[in-house]
Amino acid sequence: MRTVTLALMASFTLGVVAPAQGADLDYGVLRGADYEPEVQVIDWNGVYFGGHGGYTSTSLNQNNVFQKMLAEEFRVRDIESQFSVSSFLTAPSARIDGASYGAFAGFNYQFDEVVVGIEADYTRFNRAGQVSNGISRIMTTTGGMTEVVNLMGLSSTKIEDYGTIRARGGWAFGRFLPFVTAGLAIGRAAITDTVAVQNYGYNSQTYASNLTATAPAYVVRHDYASFNPAYPGNYSSPYGQVQTAPNAPYTIGKTTIKTVGGLALGGGLEFAVTENILVRGEYQYVQFNDFDGHKVNLNTVRGGAAVKF
Repeated sequence: MRTVTLALMASFTLGVVAPAQGADLDYGVLRGADYEPEVQVIDWNGVYFGGHGGYTSTSLNQNNVFQKMLAEEFRVRDIESQFSVSSFLTAPSARIDGASYGAFAGFNYQFDEVVVGIEADYTRFNRAGQVSNGISRIMTTTGGMTEVVNLMGLSSTKIEDYGTIRARGGWAFGRFLPFVTAGLAIGRAAITDTVAVQNYGYNSQTYASNLTATAPAYVVRHDYASFNPAYPGNYSSPYGQVQTAPNAPYTIGKTTIKTVGGLALGGGLEFAVTENILVRGEYQYVQFNDFDGHKVNLNTVRGGAAVKF
C-alpha cells in the first residue's frame, strides 16, 4: 500500500514541476520570430522623361518702357532739358494667369538616401498682358514758349514659351522623394510699346506783348494745323476767322520678339508608383532679366508624370 502511495505522489510532482521548468526555457520555437516589416527600397538612379501641366501666374512690370523712346523723341527740345517730359508717362503693372504645359527630362544619381541630378524642362504659356496710360501737361519754358504735351502709351508683353535647366537635390524616403531645384531659364517674349505723341506750342510772351503793341510781332509757334495769332487757344477764334487747331497726334514705338534669360527656383515631391513610373507635384518660380524696360516673373504650380530607365 505504501508503495502505491509513493508512486502516485512522484507522478503528481513530476507533472507539476516539468511544465513549470519548460516555461522557463526559451528554445526559439515557442514564440514568433522578431523582425521589422520590410520597407521597399526604390532605386532612383537613371534617366527619366515625362510631361507636366499646371497653372501659371505672371507679374508684368512695365513702368519705364516709354522713357527711352520719349527721351530720344524730345532729346533736342527745351521741354526735355527743362522739364524731363520723357519721364511723365509710366505704364502700370499687370498680371496674367492661365494654364501652362510642357515636358521635362533629367538624370538622377543616388548614394544612400541622397539623390542629386540635373533636369531640363520646356513650358508653353502663350499669354499676353496689355496696359495703357495717358497724361497731358502744359508748361512754359524759359524762352517764353507755352507748350502742350499729350501722351498716350500702350504696352503689351506676351510670354510665348520658356525653358529651364536646373540642378536638383532630394532625400529619399522609400517611395517618396522631396526635392529642391535651382538653375537658369531662357524664354521668348513678344513686346509692343507705342506712344501717341501730340506736342504743340506758341510764344506766349510775344502774344502778351502784341495785346498792347501798335505793330504786332510774329508769334513763333510749332505743330499747328492752323493758327490765329490773336486767338491762340484751341478753336477759340470768333466765327468766320481762322481757328487755332493743333496737328493730330503721331505714333512712335516698336514691336519685337526678345530672347530673354533669367533664374529658376523650385521644389516639390516625387512619388515612385513603381520602379519605372514616377509622379510629382511641384512649384516653380522663374524671374527674367529686364528687357527693354519689361520685368517678368512667373509662379507655376503643376503636376507631372515620367518614365524612368
